[in-house]
Amino acid sequence: MVEAITDPVELITLLELPAEFIPAAQHAARLFGLRVPRSFVARMEKGNAADPLLRQVLPLGEELETKIGFSTDPVGDTKSMVAPGVLHKYQGRVLLVTTGACAVHCRYCFRRHYPYGDAHAGQRHWQQAVEHIAGDASIHEVILSGGDPLTLSDDKLGAIIGDINSISHVLRLRIHTRVPVTIPARITQTLLHALRASRLKKIVVLHINHPREIDGDVRTMCHRLLESGALLLNQSVLLRGVNDCEDILAELSDALFAAGILPYYLHQLDRVVGASHFLVDEGNAKTLHEKLMARLPGYLVPRLVREDAGAPSKTPI
Repeated sequence: MVEAITDPVELITLLELPAEFIPAAQHAARLFGLRVPRSFVARMEKGNAADPLLRQVLPLGEELETKIGFSTDPVGDTKSMVAPGVLHKYQGRVLLVTTGACAVHCRYCFRRHYPYGDAHAGQRHWQQAVEHIAGDASIHEVILSGGDPLTLSDDKLGAIIGDINSISHVLRLRIHTRVPVTIPARITQTLLHALRASRLKKIVVLHINHPREIDGDVRTMCHRLLESGALLLNQSVLLRGVNDCEDILAELSDALFAAGILPYYLHQLDRVVGASHFLVDEGNAKTLHEKLMARLPGYLVPRLVREDAGAPSKTPI
């Protein structure tokens, strides 16, 4: 994996930010570590503490605040686990937490407190995960998540895809990832060949929150994924100080579509401990969404949803 910045002092110094940010960033990073690829940092504006890409990754003192209604498992992952790392929340599909590793640590991550050490479908528990999927003919879609599945090697991903491909009642493979956006060079010919060779319908769900995340390298990566036969969708999170603006959201939808990606979901923030400063209240979220519907064609308007623990699907807002 490409070298990442993990020291708050290095990030703050590199981006020419005031040293006063350092103590709080160091404290917050002890609870949830900093990790951001240099290729992503290169898209940030130096000297701008409010840069929307920086805001997604810079540890802040607000993460230490305790807020009512925020929990360590806001979407009910642990209750939906049927085997280590196998989450069976919704009818017809199952999610595999393939790894705890991520290329970037987003400060609003709903799994920032997830017990990856004991609860991921890695090598030690992989056979159990495959047996669960093979034994339930109602499962037609497998979702690879994490962490980020594309932090795994091509060999491991190829083996995972091969095992899923061998289960006849599985029809679709969905990969949720931020790696192609933060490290576009990760999309290798070996990986593309594994996707192209699979009989499964492939859906790659990217996670892009701001139009400045999409540069020429990301657009090239998207073109290669499309050529492999994958459908590209995007899930954004509505984040205060990042994209809670009609113009930004409209620009994002246009930039996504130009890169071959369909806007899919605009998520309300999952209320995870440490992320309360990103929350946009539901009334403002609905107003923003209504403005997007009035401004853009329907296929460019993501569905505004939230995830409620125990619900049979995402909840439209």
